Amino acid sequence: MDELLKDYEHLIESVALIPSDGGRFEVSVNGNLIYSKLQTKRHAEAGEVVNLIHKMVEG
Repeated sequence: MDELLKDYEHLIESVALIPSDGGRFEVSVNGNLIYSKLQTKRHAEAGEVVNLIHKMVEG
C-alpha cells in the first residue's frame, strides 16, 4: 500500500480499510468501488487489488 500512495499520492485522496460483517471485502478508492468479494464471490488473488488500483489511476 505504501508503494501505491508514494506513486499516486497526487491522485488518491483516500484509501480505507473498514471492518464489516457478512464476509465482505470491498476496496474503494476516492469513493469508487474497485473490488467487491460479494460481487465476485471469491477472494482477491495476490496483487489483484493493487493492479486494479494501478489501472484506475492510470486510466
